[in-house]
Amino acid sequence: MKILIQIARIIVGALFIFSGFVKLVDPIGSQYKFEEYFSEGVLNLAFLIPYALPFAIFLIVAEIVLGFALLVGWKAKFTVNSLKIIILFFLFLTWYSAYYNKVTDCGCFGDAIKLKPWETFYKDVVLTVLIFFIGSKLKWIKPIFTKNNTGLIVLFSLLISCAITYYSLAHLPIIDFRAYAIGKNIAEGMEYKEDGEIPPVHDFFLEDAQNDLAPKILKMDKAMLVIMSSLEKSDYDAFPEIKKIADQAIAKGYNVYGVSASFSDIIQRTKDKFNLPFEILFCDETTLKTMIRANPGIMILNKGTIIAKKNWSDLEDIKL
Repeated sequence: MKILIQIARIIVGALFIFSGFVKLVDPIGSQYKFEEYFSEGVLNLAFLIPYALPFAIFLIVAEIVLGFALLVGWKAKFTVNSLKIIILFFLFLTWYSAYYNKVTDCGCFGDAIKLKPWETFYKDVVLTVLIFFIGSKLKWIKPIFTKNNTGLIVLFSLLISCAITYYSLAHLPIIDFRAYAIGKNIAEGMEYKEDGEIPPVHDFFLEDAQNDLAPKILKMDKAMLVIMSSLEKSDYDAFPEIKKIADQAIAKGYNVYGVSASFSDIIQRTKDKFNLPFEILFCDETTLKTMIRANPGIMILNKGTIIAKKNWSDLEDIKL
């Protein structure tokens, strides 16, 4: 029995650390997922949507820190009881998603591993059983180092988690698991495979008033997309810098386009106010949020292959 407790301890701790890490590198992705859960059509808790990001960060960091705490045996009772609360919360969400078919991807492993709703629920059932099993024999959860050292390891995991979160929010995710990662070809990502699965890139269109320019843009040697998923929520301090980099790109032969899901009136006001030297096309907001975790952000394409992505705050790092 004691050996089984230790095996369960390792499995649960490792899974919580892994689950937390793949979300930690992209906290905005978890924010979007919780906004979906809180929306009117799912849990109908719209008043929580403004708090989706801090809520997501808290849960992500808690997963990692508690995972390390369980592995090293730091404050076993507190750690296991905290894990029980978190897993019961996730168990409810995944059951709700699966039973009502409301959120088809719970985001439990971020964009790294995609599970179907019922697969995710059964995974959480197993984790729930393991955590309660561990909780039944807390006396066997002993620190693997001295008390001070186990505390330092837990503190270190907290500090590293906070640092990675800050970096990912200030710049871009340190690891990009999405279909729009640097090096991926968008056109290839839109192709249907023989298995009939929906391709990883879908709902990708870049429309002007009359046509979808995506096929044309994906064939260009030098294309720059200024992605502004929602101009209403964009950081307007960015646009003087956006204009500078756009002017430089045009001078070097790039075809520069803005892309937004906003209405035409705010698009025109923004263009006029900042004298932006490019046409702004329309694309679905969810697609734009998936393309880049910045509003605004820059994506550079070479015949459909993504060769650079930058948050507007890092535009000085772009090499044209």
